[in-house]
Amino acid sequence: MPSAPRVPRWDAHRLPDARGRSFLVTGGNAGIGYFVAEQLAATGATVVIGCRDRARAEAAIGSIGSRVPGATVRHVPLDLADRASLKASVDALGLDRLDAVVHNAGVLFDDPPRRETRDGLELMFATNHLGHFALTHHLAPLLAAAPGSRIVTTGSFAAKSERLDLDDLQSTRDYRPKRTYARSKLAQMLFAVELDRRLRACGSTTLSVLVHPGGALDSLTPSRPPVHVRTTGERLRNLPLGLVVQGKDTAAWPAVRAVLDPAVRGGGLMLSPRAFGLRGTPEAEPLWKQLTDARTAERLWAASCDLTGTDPVFPAPANGERPVAPEASRVRPSGGRVR
Repeated sequence: MPSAPRVPRWDAHRLPDARGRSFLVTGGNAGIGYFVAEQLAATGATVVIGCRDRARAEAAIGSIGSRVPGATVRHVPLDLADRASLKASVDALGLDRLDAVVHNAGVLFDDPPRRETRDGLELMFATNHLGHFALTHHLAPLLAAAPGSRIVTTGSFAAKSERLDLDDLQSTRDYRPKRTYARSKLAQMLFAVELDRRLRACGSTTLSVLVHPGGALDSLTPSRPPVHVRTTGERLRNLPLGLVVQGKDTAAWPAVRAVLDPAVRGGGLMLSPRAFGLRGTPEAEPLWKQLTDARTAERLWAASCDLTGTDPVFPAPANGERPVAPEASRVRPSGGRVR
């Protein structure tokens, strides 16, 4: 019996060639999303930045172009809080297939009052979770057309100590901004896990991969003017924190690995920084306990369908065969691999 192919150990500094592939990064104009876009562009892939503000997107594209000669990066207008516009945004991609989408964009409000979208939905929940849920629905045909495509969802430590209130998803009775944000991220993470279950159940070759960026500070993030400017004083003052957390450039590594590494699979794991989930190279770890609550995930899915009028469904492969990763290439918890 032939041995399974050996997959090289992942090296965030030596990314594989991805020429001919297309990736969409929501919120790729700033923060972690910018560095996801920059690093993916360095592989030769076509990278599309999805964001509302054209000027900010063009600034990001200019910055990436100055650091990655020959980069192919463009912008598509994307407002995750406006569900009626999402189909047009997907059409504007002008693609017949999409190899990966990184669900990265998000909003966080520190203070009341509670804010709503034009559809009357609480804004953080609508943007962070429902917008990506509906976007996945509209992207499904493009992702299904690319064998082995990836849907990468960015989680947050803020969600780790939270539980969803399925009777108050819109935070109409209990609106505390930071808690509402944390619950919106928990909903987004539960969506990624439930999507993984559904994709595997139908035999789709598309993967849903959950990632966690760890602790990321602007003061530890290298400058990318005009997108981000860090002063020498800021860097020096916060240098000791680099022992515990990291910059947004390295916080992008889990998402980038989830997009590119053939060893990555779904199935009850997520990628996060190896040092206490806060910093370092991305490795696989078991899901947090609340992310394994299948009943809550199913109920959230049903509620999300009702609130968005969409239902992300992916067809099974035409030949009916399910993709099977060679045993030697599957990422194991804590980075271990079967040799």
